[in-house]
Amino acid sequence: MRMPWVWVRTEVVGGFMIPKDTSERFREEGFVILEGIIPDDHRKMLLDVCDKVMAATDARMDKQGTDVEGINHRGKRYFVPAHPDEYPETREFYFSDLNAEILRATIGSDAYLFLSQFTVKCGETGMSFAWHQDSGYVGFEHKPTINLWCALDDMSEENGTLYLLPYSRAGTREVQPHIRQEGSNDAVGYFGDDPGDPLVVPAGTMLAFASTVFHRSSANTLSTMRRALTVEFSTEPILNPDTGAEQIWAIPFLENGMVCAD
Repeated sequence: MRMPWVWVRTEVVGGFMIPKDTSERFREEGFVILEGIIPDDHRKMLLDVCDKVMAATDARMDKQGTDVEGINHRGKRYFVPAHPDEYPETREFYFSDLNAEILRATIGSDAYLFLSQFTVKCGETGMSFAWHQDSGYVGFEHKPTINLWCALDDMSEENGTLYLLPYSRAGTREVQPHIRQEGSNDAVGYFGDDPGDPLVVPAGTMLAFASTVFHRSSANTLSTMRRALTVEFSTEPILNPDTGAEQIWAIPFLENGMVCAD
């Protein structure tokens, strides 16, 4: 089932199809959907990098003699970072004009790359992922970030797509307490009975959502993998209050609306 109330008319902005009311939609419900907006050559490049990071993760678990690394479960699901220094080909997408346009329309004129990671659910054994806010994984108070979630495969309820809980139904725009779930190591922050709305979209679609939006994903019951990339940006460096160190990354992308990434 689609979410007809969030699909918006678009116009060409900067060479891309950006919704006219992106800012309003993002402010009201915390997310906006951009169907089929990712260039196909970027999508294919990202799929190649995804294969590399999964292989590296399996090799790392081999050395550790384990099948579980944090919230990664071998052959079931993967949440694996892909730093632009380690995979320089990703810079073409991370710091693209497309992403710059979306960030200007949602979080404003300053942006830092906070994290990018591939999220993969393997065929038939892909695990579900519990209700959470991305900010719930940070562990301390901070300004909300934005996640550009990129569908690298067609997304369906059967292959483990995301389910979203809009602000108007979650009843909050603030970060809620999260608890760790035994067995999966998931952080869980919503315990209501609203199932959310499934994101049923074709490959190449981008979902831009705030780190305070509750979301979850179902298990992959199909025989093929379900692959996505999350690229998360902050409006300022996020610093650990105890150490003063950068939390994850703080790679400059936009400054006063202008691209400043190398």
